[in-house]
Amino acid sequence: QVQLVESGGGLVQPGGSRRLSCTASGSIFRLNTMGWYRQIPGKERELVALATSGGSTHYADSVKGRFTISTDNAKNTVYLQMKSLKPEDTAVYYCNVNLFLYYGSANSAYWGQGTQVTVSS
Repeated sequence: QVQLVESGGGLVQPGGSRRLSCTASGSIFRLNTMGWYRQIPGKERELVALATSGGSTHYADSVKGRFTISTDNAKNTVYLQMKSLKPEDTAVYYCNVNLFLYYGSANSAYWGQGTQVTVSS
């Protein structure tokens, strides 16, 4: 089985920075995509940033130029560097990983437990 462990959430002042980390462990053949989503109570979970195995990255318009996603494939880890944080970035951030468990397997999707990021003075 695959587990995702997130870290890095917390309280940060407006304009500040924070880095989230998510590490996948278990029997993994190959990673497909690694990304971050966020959710505010009462709203749907939304994509924040995504990194593909081919090296492409995608960002929500609301975070472009402020957030950067990066991966360390040797460590099965994805990072989200967040800068110039705004109160509206406050949310629970979830790591999402799509991967192949073994050669020829279908894609499997996994979610982290979520980490709270609160932007407030």
